[in-house]
This record gives sequence, C-alpha cells and structure tokens, in this order.
Amino acid sequence: MIRLPATLVAAVLAALSTSGAWASCYVVYGPNQQVVYRNQTPPVDMSRQVHETLPLVAPGGTLVFSLDNFGCELPVNKLPLKVTATARKARQPARERLISGS
Repeated sequence: MIRLPATLVAAVLAALSTSGAWASCYVVYGPNQQVVYRNQTPPVDMSRQVHETLPLVAPGGTLVFSLDNFGCELPVNKLPLKVTATARKARQPARERLISGS
C-alpha cells in the first residue's frame, strides 16, 4: 500500500472542495457611469489583463463582473461596433487571422 504525506492529501482535498470562480454577468460602465454593456459573455479577452483590453473597447470605462447573473437576462450593447470588431479581431489567434486573410 502506498502512503501519501498528510500535506499532500490535505492539498488534494482542499483543491477538490473549492469551486471554480466563473463570472455569470459582465457589466461595463462608461465614463459617465451609464451601462454600456451587460451580458453573460465578456466584452474583452479575459485571458489578458483587463487594463490592457478594456480601454480598446470602452475608453474610460469600468468592467464589473459577478457570479450572480441577476439583471443579465436582458443584454445591453452600446459599445461602438467598429471598436468591438477590432477587439474581437485582436483576440483572434494570429494563425486564424492568416487563414482568413484579414
């Protein structure tokens, strides 16, 4: 029988008991504190830091996300379409951009 150290067992049990922190609602407030985006999908590439990507989509804006999706049933998107398309293109991997020719 294999004996595992108690710290390893405790670490595994702690990892299994925690739940993943996935946001359910993303809200972007413009510089005038008006909601310019609200949806269950993020308006920016969340694999990068928000301070790098949010100014491209909503200059002067603030992104708030929560685990609760209350209020996200009715999406709002007042972001400029040109800026949103540019941000979406920037999120696209370079290989896909080469294949699509854009």
